[in-house]
Amino acid sequence: MKVTVVGCAGSFAGPESPASCYLVQAEHEGRTWSVALDLGNGSLGALQRYVALDQLDAVVLSHLHPDHCADLTGFYVVRTYHPEGAMPPIPVHAPAGAAERLARMYAVDRPEDLGDRFDFRDLSDGSAFTVGPFTIKPFLVEHPVEAYGLRVEADGTVVAYTGDTDETPNLCPLMHGAALVLADAAFVDGRDDDKPGVHLSGSRAARAAVQAGGVQQLVLTHIPAWNDPEVCRKQAAEVWPGEVGLARAGQTYDLG
Repeated sequence: MKVTVVGCAGSFAGPESPASCYLVQAEHEGRTWSVALDLGNGSLGALQRYVALDQLDAVVLSHLHPDHCADLTGFYVVRTYHPEGAMPPIPVHAPAGAAERLARMYAVDRPEDLGDRFDFRDLSDGSAFTVGPFTIKPFLVEHPVEAYGLRVEADGTVVAYTGDTDETPNLCPLMHGAALVLADAAFVDGRDDDKPGVHLSGSRAARAAVQAGGVQQLVLTHIPAWNDPEVCRKQAAEVWPGEVGLARAGQTYDLG
């Protein structure tokens, strides 16, 4: 399995990265399968560096804040108006209400149905589904809106993506035994302690990974442009026993 960080900026696109989008790929039955985890603002353009848009097999949205889903509207344009013809509906696994949310986001005068290009399928806590070689299991996490962490497994290798979350018991089964954890670290200890239920800090992300057990790589992501990433890394390193990684746009992880 290969994971490419398409975008990792927190809350809004930053000067060095689009907002959240992670491309997971694996070989299966003679071809490469590709799934996008989130499609935040600015990510659709960068995604095309790594996969042709008509070769994407599914999109999975952790939640419906714009920095995780806004570029689905541009993807609708691609799938509807391509000169070679409209593309068939692609599965979009997302929290309930995604079809209505994206219909409002795409529209100008009134909501427009996007169901002719997107096959919206509701996520549910603990209910796994498959896309080619991938088994994807969503875990409800702690955020002001319905939000999920995503555990992606292929050929025995696990990637855990927390999406946006604060501490929650579901982080343990989400992260347990993962070869790679992509962990929200938008908050800074000592600055954001009075904002519970929104985001992890570096130290809280590291603590969750330690408690989960068996995590091989911890990579902090969703760090807003107004944060110093090294501060987030340092706070995580006080808890995490190994090297703490920082997600960067264009970075690729080749996992066994």
